[in-house]
Amino acid sequence: NAELSLAAAVGLFSGVVYSSGAFRLQPRHEKHLAFHRKYPEKFAPEGILEQTGGPSSPYHSLPVYFGNVCLRFLPVFDIVIHRYLELPPVTKSLETLLEHLGCLYKFHDRPVTYLYNTLHYYERKLRDRPPLKRRLVAAVLGSLRDIRAPGWSLSEPYQNYMQRQTDETTWVPELDYYIKLVKRIVDTMAGKPQFPSTDWRFNEFPNPAAHALYVTCVELMAVPVTPSLVGNNLLDVVAKGYTVIASNQIQLWINSVGLIMAALPDSYWSVLHDRLISILSCPQLSTWKYRNTPFQLFNFNITHNAMLENKFSYSLALAHSMWHHAGVGQISTVPQFVKEKVHPIVKTEEQFLFLCHLVGPFLQRFNTDRPRCVMELTVELYELLEQVDRNSVHMKYMDPICDLLYPLH
Repeated sequence: NAELSLAAAVGLFSGVVYSSGAFRLQPRHEKHLAFHRKYPEKFAPEGILEQTGGPSSPYHSLPVYFGNVCLRFLPVFDIVIHRYLELPPVTKSLETLLEHLGCLYKFHDRPVTYLYNTLHYYERKLRDRPPLKRRLVAAVLGSLRDIRAPGWSLSEPYQNYMQRQTDETTWVPELDYYIKLVKRIVDTMAGKPQFPSTDWRFNEFPNPAAHALYVTCVELMAVPVTPSLVGNNLLDVVAKGYTVIASNQIQLWINSVGLIMAALPDSYWSVLHDRLISILSCPQLSTWKYRNTPFQLFNFNITHNAMLENKFSYSLALAHSMWHHAGVGQISTVPQFVKEKVHPIVKTEEQFLFLCHLVGPFLQRFNTDRPRCVMELTVELYELLEQVDRNSVHMKYMDPICDLLYPLH
């Protein structure tokens, strides 16, 4: 039975340590040779002579030191998992496969990258299947438990969640959980070690920051809550959790939140658009009652250093951070967002100024990456200016508005 023989081969081979540190272990070579003695592999010359009944070859093939049927099966297993994810009725079969063959991912050259790509691409299909997501994470990352130091990838709360019973998938992390995840990236990028030391020459990622980003994204995509809840909590790390962030590190945290959101699927970062709509629709922008001007309250440095109302400036900073790290496909949705969602809302001069502060810094990038977006945004800005003019008795900030729009005409 080919399936049983493969399962037996995988079970035996999983005892051979074949990782970056394995090349420094003396018994590895002997174990690998023992594996080949128990499961000999026939290559083309030997196989043909054996089938035709010809004399044995006087030449001997070189021994296979770094390959076998288990390692060659890994790329096939990657594709098999993806095909199974596309067919919901066969979930039980996939779980059985992961249970018997999941230990093969101990030998995968890019396990975290594979898991990230799988969870990212199949996000819609896995959204309502948290047990399967947990099983995938346990199979891929759990297989490395014996050869990686504790704490190399998943946070302690998620590891506790993985140890629960199979049918228990109810876990709604508090804001503190997201704050700790973002803090791990902030500290890693600042040069403070947050993960066990490793030899980066043999790692799938080039540096600790890249490793921290991808393992964090994998964990966030595997949390058993809706993408919108994860996205809103990431925004609240700064919007609500700024009180526990050191004042001189707030920009590092905003940058990290934008970096994480840009690396997650659309359903996670699209909540940023909803957050911006709620800001534009708030009564404070509809009727300006602050002593400070909009230019002062939209300025991050002024509001942060003077401890003024920071709802507007922090929202702008989060949007700019996410769009700065976003790809072309992600920022190309901005003109459509302005046309369909923002256009019906903007009635006052303060709302229009907020929109100008939002899209203005990215006009240069739009002009470089997608020139058509500049034209679409320019048309929208002029139409909105006309709309604001009709709804306003007197406009107080015509000079700065003209300074922005004149070069775009």
